[in-house]
Amino acid sequence: MIKVCITDDHQLVTEGLKLMLSGEDGLEVVSTFKTGLSLLVSIESDPKPNVVLLDINMPELNGIETCKRLKKTHPEIKIIALSMLGESNMIKLMLKSGADGYLHKNAGKTEIIHAIHEVMQGRRYLSTEIAGIVLYNEDKTAAEKIVNSPFPKLSEREKQILIMIVDEKTTQEIAEKLFISFGTVETHRRNIMIKLGAKNTAGLVRTALEYDLIPKS
Repeated sequence: MIKVCITDDHQLVTEGLKLMLSGEDGLEVVSTFKTGLSLLVSIESDPKPNVVLLDINMPELNGIETCKRLKKTHPEIKIIALSMLGESNMIKLMLKSGADGYLHKNAGKTEIIHAIHEVMQGRRYLSTEIAGIVLYNEDKTAAEKIVNSPFPKLSEREKQILIMIVDEKTTQEIAEKLFISFGTVETHRRNIMIKLGAKNTAGLVRTALEYDLIPKS
């Protein structure tokens, strides 16, 4: 029996996948989580799954960082990334982080089940569209975009604030510089942290520098 875990912050996606896989011979959905952090915490005590279907854009900790951490502690667990085709710039970073497969969220039941069995056999699975971009370079423009940031896009205001945070400006200093309130800055800071999967300011700065999110002067 292949034990499957679904980690996605959209309940409709989770319920849809559970319904799709329920009753399928040889497969059992043993757990579901809304965040990468909850998955990582529970994985140490709950029965471990064989395969994790992992969303990429999640609050608290994005799928790329979740994948890295899970593969570091439990390399035997297979991970299949779930994403929309419009997020194809994340493919290489996700695969580099250890993902065993990459599926479009609109994939049908047959393909999802096939992907699960493929990764369980030790083979990497990529959907047709993804394979065309990554393996055969059929779309050079799309392939070039893959190396871009793996995170949701920041607004221009969020970019301004992120630059100032990295420059060690305080919330009050940022507020005065941008002529906005202290509370507005804090709201933007929280939103940026959610988008980048950071738990604190130190993590925010590290992620910004690691993924070149700050324009070079």
